[in-house]
Amino acid sequence: MDREATAAEDAVRPRGRVTRRVATLSLLTLDTAAWCGGFLGAAWTRYEFALTVGAAARVLTVALGCAAVYAVLTLVRLRTHGRHPIGSAGEARGLAGTAAIATLATLASVLSWADRPVPASTPLLGGAVALVLMAAARGVWRARQDRHHRPVPDAERCLVYGVDAASERLVRTLLRDPQSRYRPVGLLDDDPESRGLRLEGLRMLGGREQIGAAVRGTGARTVIFSMSGSEPRLLRDVRARTLEAGAAFKVLPPVRELLDRPVAVTDVRDLQLNDLLGRAQRVAELAVEGGGLAGRRVLVTGAGGSIGSELCRQIARCGPGELMMLDRDESALHALQMSLHGRALLDGPELILADIRDAEGIARVIADRQPDVVFHAAALKHLTMLQRHPGEAIKTNIWGTLNVLAACRDVAEFVNISTDKAANPTSVLGYSKRITERLTAYHAERLGGAYLSVRFGNVLSSRGSVLTAFQAQIRAGVPITVTHPDVTRYFMTVQEAVHLVLQAAVIGHGGEALVLDMGEPVRIADVARRLAAEADRPVDIVYTGLRPGEKLHEHLFGADEADSRPLHPLISHVRVPALDPDEVRGLDPYADPDELIKRLAALCETADASLPVLPGQR
Repeated sequence: MDREATAAEDAVRPRGRVTRRVATLSLLTLDTAAWCGGFLGAAWTRYEFALTVGAAARVLTVALGCAAVYAVLTLVRLRTHGRHPIGSAGEARGLAGTAAIATLATLASVLSWADRPVPASTPLLGGAVALVLMAAARGVWRARQDRHHRPVPDAERCLVYGVDAASERLVRTLLRDPQSRYRPVGLLDDDPESRGLRLEGLRMLGGREQIGAAVRGTGARTVIFSMSGSEPRLLRDVRARTLEAGAAFKVLPPVRELLDRPVAVTDVRDLQLNDLLGRAQRVAELAVEGGGLAGRRVLVTGAGGSIGSELCRQIARCGPGELMMLDRDESALHALQMSLHGRALLDGPELILADIRDAEGIARVIADRQPDVVFHAAALKHLTMLQRHPGEAIKTNIWGTLNVLAACRDVAEFVNISTDKAANPTSVLGYSKRITERLTAYHAERLGGAYLSVRFGNVLSSRGSVLTAFQAQIRAGVPITVTHPDVTRYFMTVQEAVHLVLQAAVIGHGGEALVLDMGEPVRIADVARRLAAEADRPVDIVYTGLRPGEKLHEHLFGADEADSRPLHPLISHVRVPALDPDEVRGLDPYADPDELIKRLAALCETADASLPVLPGQR
């Protein structure tokens, strides 16, 4: 079978090379004709349409010489810079540059002769005419190709709202993809500068107020929203008008998600939850240095969780020497390996089944695998459950983190994943994560390494996210439960959260906590109402009241913390006071829960005057 496949490939490759050679020779032949026609036309007008046979012969000789120079330059350009699609902007630039050099070389040759074979104006005018003829030939070829690649007649008619780089690429893709499900029939945009605009033959039909008329006038069944960085309010308004007009509403991802590949028809998708949240992502503005992990041995604890699994996926793209993924949940490791490699045999050394509550086991793993960088994402994170069972927060979040820290004495970098609930904590979750920040700062002081924490808000679509719970309630046909009409939270996508974590490993200093500027907090009741409006059946919203430990509004910084951004305008560096591990080793996880909560709260209290000043904070 292998020999047959190889033979088939060998049979195909020569045909491909022959086809390219034939195309190149055909173009050069047409170009030669263009040079001859251009020079003859220039000379003919120069001699006032009285060109003799002898003069025509001299003109053709010079034209053929110029065409030969052009052909040599073209072959050199193709060999050194590669080919562009025929009729593309890239080919047009190469064509113009090559023609200009050939024309100037011919003009210099003509001027060097004592008895000029043609007037000096002939190469200049002839070269210009030849360039126009060559460009026209390619334009005709491209137009014929485009006609053969139009969408099928029964493709769904659509309107594209918003004119930007992504939408222009989208329109061209939809018009030239014969397998496209959509066929653009018009453009929409509120910008007055776009009035009268035509793109690929499509007319601008107005702004959002004309959506209804445009849908009826064109028979469009879908409106595709394509405006990177637009306000969610605009998106919601356009969507409402589209649905009111009886058309479907789709969106195109922002340009930043499409920079490394062409726009595809499959990029057009349904509206997602984060599109409606009312908050712009900040990922594109964070310049992550992936090279900081290249070739290094990296260990991720809690690798099967929402944050841990995304960490593994992004770290894998940074080219680490080895990526080790540790979790106590074998099913989560199975799913992670499947997402990374497309298989899940659970037989690779990169998967480590271990529990951070097992101090000896964690110490053996780290001593044996010797990672250079550790990202600690393993933790219990459900606020209400930990409020009822604070002993579990002690055993996992506090002692588990302490076990990992103690085992990482020879590790150069340690990044502890924290939460915005650690700022001015009022819950067991917040207390326990604040204590882990302080324990991490202690080891940074004692070991001198880059031991730091990263603090961020709720992660969209993570397990346990309030938004995921809302969606589950809607699917189950039960009311959405919101704790309070005015409660607000900060939200991030999992990509943003992990982006920050990777950035921390590059710009963070030992003993710090890094905080991303997450924009304005989102009112949970507003999100619940938007989700309810998206449902295909009426959905009630029920207010249950704040639960023990919950805040009405989260904070990004504690009362004794300053917002300092010495290295990046979107990342704050806050100082974290150290906490001696002996202070937490004596905790009794089986003591009375109320007494435990008081003890955890006391461990979070610090004397601001004793805090050291970190670099960049004055």
